[in-house]
Amino acid sequence: MSDCIFCKIINGDIPSATIYENDEFKAILDRFPANKCHVLIIPKKHVENIFSIEPKLAGRLFEFAAKLAPIMKKTFGFDNMNVVQNNGVIAGQTVNHFHIHLIPRYENDSVNVSWKQLELTDEQIEQTRNALEESINL
Repeated sequence: MSDCIFCKIINGDIPSATIYENDEFKAILDRFPANKCHVLIIPKKHVENIFSIEPKLAGRLFEFAAKLAPIMKKTFGFDNMNVVQNNGVIAGQTVNHFHIHLIPRYENDSVNVSWKQLELTDEQIEQTRNALEESINL
């Protein structure tokens, strides 16, 4: 897509701090990171979000993330990691091109990935479970 910043990065129109690239994905350092060594994994095929990505492509992307994460941890010695993937404006997606954030976590860092937990009744949980169970046809 001509107006997509990630497509422009993939095409080389915008420079990036690329750490790895293959036929399907490009892994870059986030230009505005939450923490040191914050990496984005971007599929080269433009797809907006999880609602439109091909499941096999998503699987290969997460497989790549699972290979890259331990390398990042070994190289930078961080404690833990958040794997973040936002879908849509309300969910915090700012670039409409599917991507995964690998965010290293260090003791006492300032990164905050949390939410206020809801207190649902057993009946509400059961209603939700029933609705999903009836809808799932994989």
